[in-house]
Amino acid sequence: MAISISLVLLLLILAVIFLRNGGLKISHALVCAMLGFFLAGTSMAPSIQDSLAATADVVSNLTP
Repeated sequence: MAISISLVLLLLILAVIFLRNGGLKISHALVCAMLGFFLAGTSMAPSIQDSLAATADVVSNLTP
């Protein structure tokens, strides 16, 4: 678990650096994919999923 969280933090830092740099490359996309993969295995995954579902509900209830 501790290794997984450390790896998630490292990948998150790398993803932020890549986003600030601009230009999407294959290596950047792989780092972001690995971040998502490892983030899904942490204890934060259910709360992230719940917040995304709540956001989707709010957006779907908006009327133009």
